[in-house]
Amino acid sequence: MACFVYILGSRSASGYRTYVGWTDNLERRLARHNDGTGARSTRGRAWVLLYAERYLTRGPAMSREWHLKRDRRFRKALTQGLAPLKA
Repeated sequence: MACFVYILGSRSASGYRTYVGWTDNLERRLARHNDGTGARSTRGRAWVLLYAERYLTRGPAMSREWHLKRDRRFRKALTQGLAPLKA
């Protein structure tokens, strides 16, 4: 079963936010985040997929998720592609 590690991005008046997670169905998981049934910290925002990696099994995907959650520099670089919020 293939697994994915992903980084989502969202923008608001207060700035950008990222979320890192893993799943076995990337499209379904993104839809759940955007309809408010995903992780509690993602509710109430519109999310876009910024980055994804594919793994053959769950173990390496979960390990990579752990590392990406701690790599704020990489996540900040990904948000540079998001358009600024207009007032």
